[in-house]
Amino acid sequence: MSSFRRRVAHVAVGAALATTGAIATGTATADPVASCGRSGHEIAIRSSVPLLDWSENFGIDAAGDLWVARVMRGEVQRYDEGGRLTATVEVAAPGAVRLGPDGLLYVVTGNSPLAGSGGIVRFDPAAENPVPTPFATGFPQPNGAAFDADGNLYVTTANGLHRLRRDGSEDMEWWSAVSVEGPNGVVVEGDSVYVTANYVAAEGGPVGRVLRLSRTNPAQAVTIADLTSFGSLPDFVDDLVVRDGALYVTTLAGHLVRVDPVTGTACTVVSTQPLTAVVTDPADPSALLAGSEEGTVLRIRPLH
Repeated sequence: MSSFRRRVAHVAVGAALATTGAIATGTATADPVASCGRSGHEIAIRSSVPLLDWSENFGIDAAGDLWVARVMRGEVQRYDEGGRLTATVEVAAPGAVRLGPDGLLYVVTGNSPLAGSGGIVRFDPAAENPVPTPFATGFPQPNGAAFDADGNLYVTTANGLHRLRRDGSEDMEWWSAVSVEGPNGVVVEGDSVYVTANYVAAEGGPVGRVLRLSRTNPAQAVTIADLTSFGSLPDFVDDLVVRDGALYVTTLAGHLVRVDPVTGTACTVVSTQPLTAVVTDPADPSALLAGSEEGTVLRIRPLH
């Protein structure tokens, strides 16, 4: 979630709580204040200019290098396994960065209300001077993205969740069946499409929700968990990743939360600064990398 949208949503949540006393949640609830146990974390990449370095999302190329979307800078930066900056590619208000089935990196662009219509660009991460080219356009404030095993690309936007074919065209039949308000992060595992969502309506809507849709039958979204923080206050969920059968979700309150996709139970892996994105560490499969609003990238080793 871009800085502007995150702060607007955060204010909206506070206003809703002040007027209604609570925000409605689904039947699956979880309190991430409970700890998963002691987990270690350290700085993997240090922010050079706090907030300006806002690490909105990540991607890993075929060589195992990490690409960080610096949304405030309007660029995607490549880091080697030692955390050294090795390349920079200009992309306007970048969001999710994902490795495609063709070996190219696909980057969401226009992840800001100031950017106008957004879309997805792609480039060859192995090129000496990567040049982004358009893949799909016409999406309002696109943010999260994920590929499935067939090469379809799922993209969260201000008007819902979209599925794009390998040629960049949209699967409109799939789109017409989906009904998800306020989608943010998305990840695909088998037939399951997991989505984080934050929706604040005048009458009170779900915030901090983790959903599951079916790739083959997306008409019904099943609520896995509604995450809270500081007691019963709703948290604001951002990105997520699947690892070892569990979902790891980042939140505005600064939690990395592990969620069981079957039972909906959740616990906090770490509590730190507001977190934006999460990905398996390409240099250490036992660890996760988490981005932050401040710009620092953290290496976290969850306990099992």
